[in-house]
Amino acid sequence: MVEYIAFDADNTLWRSETCFSEAQAQFRVLMQQYLNGSYDDRYLKETELRNIQHYGYGVKSFGLSMIETALELTGGRISPEHIRFLVNLTKELLAAPVEVLPEVEAVLDELSGDYPLMVIAKGDLLDQETKFVRSGLGEYFRCLEVVSEKDPFSYSRILRRHRIRPEVFLMVGNSLRSDIWPVLGIGGQAVYIPSPGARNELLQMDEPKPGPYVQLEHMGQLPEWLEARLMAA
Repeated sequence: MVEYIAFDADNTLWRSETCFSEAQAQFRVLMQQYLNGSYDDRYLKETELRNIQHYGYGVKSFGLSMIETALELTGGRISPEHIRFLVNLTKELLAAPVEVLPEVEAVLDELSGDYPLMVIAKGDLLDQETKFVRSGLGEYFRCLEVVSEKDPFSYSRILRRHRIRPEVFLMVGNSLRSDIWPVLGIGGQAVYIPSPGARNELLQMDEPKPGPYVQLEHMGQLPEWLEARLMAA
């Protein structure tokens, strides 16, 4: 039985990948000016991966990684004006409108009457809190939890704080690494709704999956799947 449902935020409730892709495109154009067109996107990705242990996830980490990559690739030749451009680009990402994904609000409206709902997001606290407010979805949720990393320890800590048994907890998200495998690892349930090209799949775990999970094509299928589970119980 499912008694509590938690949702991932970025690319599950609202779209965030588009803004990052547009920022990457602007960064690519800038770097090509300095590198005679020889820039490759993998340089920025490699810097981001190295910096996760220092800055965590989110827009601010991405902005710092852009600046560091630019300094490294240009040998420090990048101009102060272009550094300022990257800082402003980061600020624009932080202030970007929150685009709620299709079917999300209708699903939340339907489920919130039957289940306590929460959001479990990964990244910068201020950034995630701000997006949560701007999304307009706050009325459907009991709480927002923001963690620096989604691992079994973080999920266990959240469940203990809310006095939720893992076996009645369901996590819905678009990342196998962050939303699915850690929850299965502590005895919870998980629904995977893929988001093609999402940045939180930048890191893939090599270890085997700790248990079975359900994969749906889109958010609109979630209420029907839950109803079927209830009828079969």
